[in-house]
Amino acid sequence: MLVDGKWTKDWHPVQAKDAKGRFIRQTSGFRNCVTLDGNAGPTGKSGFKAEQGRYHLYVALICPWACRALMVRKLKKLEDVISMTVVEPFLTDEGWRFGDFPGAQQDPLNGATFMHEIYTKIDPTYTGRATVPVLWDKKQKTIVNNESADIIRMLNSAFDKFGDASVNLYPEAITPEIDILNASLYDQLNNGVYQAGFASTQQAYDEAVDGVFKTLDHLEDRFSDGRCFLFGSLLTETDIRLFVTLIRFDAAYHGLFKCNFQRIVDYQHLSVYMDRILTTPGISETVNIDHIKAGYYSVKALNLSGIIPKGPATTSALVPETVQAAYLLPTP
Repeated sequence: MLVDGKWTKDWHPVQAKDAKGRFIRQTSGFRNCVTLDGNAGPTGKSGFKAEQGRYHLYVALICPWACRALMVRKLKKLEDVISMTVVEPFLTDEGWRFGDFPGAQQDPLNGATFMHEIYTKIDPTYTGRATVPVLWDKKQKTIVNNESADIIRMLNSAFDKFGDASVNLYPEAITPEIDILNASLYDQLNNGVYQAGFASTQQAYDEAVDGVFKTLDHLEDRFSDGRCFLFGSLLTETDIRLFVTLIRFDAAYHGLFKCNFQRIVDYQHLSVYMDRILTTPGISETVNIDHIKAGYYSVKALNLSGIIPKGPATTSALVPETVQAAYLLPTP
């Protein structure tokens, strides 16, 4: 963690906790927005106009929040518009590191070794955690935003003149419903698995894990009517928020985070839904099972030995064979 621009101690997953031992997530520190005309967005200051080749994403393939942005970048066909660098999956004593792990890269823009150097390059007195994703402005040489919820909204609309404008993951007609379900999924599931995994009291763990499986049971019932996506036939940002948690569940959260009532593979309708999104063109490229396992199992607070499990070995192992057979789905 950075305190007044100095790395002060070994990386630890518990950012903060309340009096009852509940895990508390840090608030993102950079909240500027890229807009079509460069005017200020809902938060932050103006000056960030959507332009081809101007912006860069720093991401980790282990990280569900970062992979939200990668999914939207793929769906909106922005790969040639917004460049990208992937950090190594291991959580080192100085946080995210650039390097040579398969699928990761060195930092081509700033020559940094660790992600926290990007933060202090912008603010030499920065206090907080050096998280991903980060949306970087090559023109102003600064961080635009490090909040994934903001970034996916920007990618969905601000770059429509460069990408696929026919894809709209936040349609105006159902924005209230999207916002309500987003909030519920975040509290109970997206962040709920972390609250279970990083709970420091039995009470905190019990509350979190109960919320996780109450939500999964509700979602299984929601998909029992045969709908393709959360809001029917339309893919939205809420599906992306849900998918990034589901695809990591059996590989990491079920065992390492003690969310072990059931696996996603045990939910028939959720398994079909998860694979439907996974086999959407481009999406499987945002899922790297080796990074997911290497990253989560490198968390010393949860796995002191650092041993990485052999399974699941591929994304296809996350889908029941009955689902693959019934839908004749390809094996990634």
